[in-house]
Amino acid sequence: METSSLLWSLLFGSAGLGYFIYGRKQDALIPTVSGVALMVYPYFVNSTGLLVVIGALLLAAPFFIRR
Repeated sequence: METSSLLWSLLFGSAGLGYFIYGRKQDALIPTVSGVALMVYPYFVNSTGLLVVIGALLLAAPFFIRR
């Protein structure tokens, strides 16, 4: 594992934890699911570029998907 992908994983995992906590406190499904996805997906993605693209999409998802 490269250093850059490790740092990106840490960044997206931390943001995912924040989304998860926020979603649980607000009883909101979209931030909760996005937070779990942000914490889990780095384990399955090997490419740093793909890691950044997927992470950016998951970070932006709660802002564009409203229920």
